[in-house]
Amino acid sequence: MKIDVRGAVVAAKKYFEDIQDMIGNSINDILLKEVELSENKKFWYVTLGFSRPVAKSERTLIHDVISLANKYERDYKIFTVDAETGEVKSMKIREV
Repeated sequence: MKIDVRGAVVAAKKYFEDIQDMIGNSINDILLKEVELSENKKFWYVTLGFSRPVAKSERTLIHDVISLANKYERDYKIFTVDAETGEVKSMKIREV
């Protein structure tokens, strides 16, 4: 039985949440950005966006004052989901 778009998005998000401890627990604000069914209808391509804290590098007084509020950057991942089984086949960095 083929999975629909909702099933593909749920599978991608669950996969991402399940491996979150391996890529950083500070990931938050996971949102759906794009979904596409492959031309041959075998895969869903699901893009999720998320926020993560920016790594602090240099230490200056101005930098310390500015960084009182955590700065976040937005990253994106593309998940390839099997349209038949709902299994996540890959996760890749999505360049913007």
